[in-house]
Amino acid sequence: MASSDTFVIVGAGLAGAKAAETLRAEAFDGRVVLIGAEPARPYERPPLSKDYLRGETPRDKAYVHDEAFYEAHNIELLTSTAVSRIDPAASEVVLATDQKLRFDRLLLTTGAASRRLPVPGVDLDGVYYLRDLRDADALRERLAAGGTAVVVGAGWIGTEVAASARQMGVDVTVVAPAAVPLERVLGPQVGTIYRDLHVDHGVTFALGTGIVALEGRNRVEAVRTSDGRVIDCDLVIVGVGAMPNTALAEQADLAVDNGIVVDDLLRSSVPTIFAAGDVANAYHPLYGRHVRVEHWANALNQGPAAARSMLGIDEPYARVPYFYSDQYDLGMEYSGLAHATDQVVFRGDPAGREFIAFWLHDDAVAAAMNANVWDVTGALQALIRSGARVDPTRLTDPTVALADLAAVVAS
Repeated sequence: MASSDTFVIVGAGLAGAKAAETLRAEAFDGRVVLIGAEPARPYERPPLSKDYLRGETPRDKAYVHDEAFYEAHNIELLTSTAVSRIDPAASEVVLATDQKLRFDRLLLTTGAASRRLPVPGVDLDGVYYLRDLRDADALRERLAAGGTAVVVGAGWIGTEVAASARQMGVDVTVVAPAAVPLERVLGPQVGTIYRDLHVDHGVTFALGTGIVALEGRNRVEAVRTSDGRVIDCDLVIVGVGAMPNTALAEQADLAVDNGIVVDDLLRSSVPTIFAAGDVANAYHPLYGRHVRVEHWANALNQGPAAARSMLGIDEPYARVPYFYSDQYDLGMEYSGLAHATDQVVFRGDPAGREFIAFWLHDDAVAAAMNANVWDVTGALQALIRSGARVDPTRLTDPTVALADLAAVVAS
């Protein structure tokens, strides 16, 4: 690429920041502009529901780069800056101030936004969402004051926030339509392990039901469930999923379907425009279909992959999906994509919360989760990537080394 080229990145989160870093690491010497709507420089989101929320780590630990990084690498970081539209025909990004930025390549890393709870009372004081640093700061201050919280949603945000709130001494009730927490992602067997974990730490569950209203005079004082219960509370934390931020892409007539549709090189339907991170619904060579992943590792790795594609380095993005979660004394890593009907088998001790769970689809390992078992991700991902049929008894036998299984599959 010529030194006169301008690469613009819209979305100054982890994916955008790592893409900008990669452009310089790959010796691109043109103009790099990184635009973010938030006032803070790029930061990572996982701590927001964990150690940062609990006040155990300072804000500086959340930032992707130190403050001097962007100027040192000649990256123009524009914070508190909104983009109003994209003009693909003119190759321009138009800011809310009407300033226009011409681009030779454009990367959209606009992330996702919290789904809003569509019930009466959601605008009462004391109702919190958790998506950015400001949300985490406000919620930490409120949790530090103690009281009783209702967490709406039993996915990753809901369960991680419930764990942090309990660790801060707050009484917690989790309300969700699922039969067990994390059921949609992990299924009933592993979800039951997480339910029992939270119950052991004092969380109350109201499962198999939804929220029909939040009630209170000026502040939220109770939630009313669809099965007729009224649960008193001092605050409500909503964690009911996220929606990809596709408004700019839609306005620019890019292909959008559960995110910005991109190919395995992360190119959108307009060849000069790319997408990565939570907003990208990318064709995945391993699965033969489009996949959108809302997790830290995807942003960490997909941003740099998009940057290389912008430079004409054609390396399809084919990493096995990966995420992690820490709740109380249970740390886990999950690799792959499971199906609702997959068979689940365990190696280790699920009751003691030290195990590996395997999801088998047509006798092949579709996904695996190691819980309080470490340094096995490489072997697990090799099994997943192989697509080979594996004898379940060998998976569950702790005397058969995972590395040996992976080596046999690869041979």
